[in-house]
Amino acid sequence: MSIVRPVVESESVSFTDLSRNPKAVAARAAALGCLRVTHRDAPDMVLTTAIHAERTEENLTTASRLFLALMKQDEGAKSLLLALPEVFPWVRHLDGEEVREFTVELLDALSDAAELGAREAVHRAIVSWRATARINADPDQLREALRPLGDVDLGPVEVHE
Repeated sequence: MSIVRPVVESESVSFTDLSRNPKAVAARAAALGCLRVTHRDAPDMVLTTAIHAERTEENLTTASRLFLALMKQDEGAKSLLLALPEVFPWVRHLDGEEVREFTVELLDALSDAAELGAREAVHRAIVSWRATARINADPDQLREALRPLGDVDLGPVEVHE
């Protein structure tokens, strides 16, 4: 997941505009740093300069390394754990061990995104733990999730590598 400054609606052009006038669109993207290119039949894209993309990657790497260094110190780890509910209010539905697991998984994912280009890792960690918090927050869902399966055979499990 690359962290790119969100582009507001006024900072977008259509794919048709890009194909009809690429120089003007490129100049606008260079002036803004990045520009959303909307496409009717495909996902939107972001057009950016190489230096803007490099700085974004540098920022992610720096933040990731800083958080990992903080986690190695008792006070730093404590501060991160205390700050987590402000960033992710739904962590209040996780128990203490789950919050610690989420923190470690999130920081590992940030590191993977920064160091390996594994861009989906952070998103996957957040979405997965938010789903856990959602289940924990709903007594009916939690009860259902914790219900023993008994003799139910759910079939073979496929492992994708």
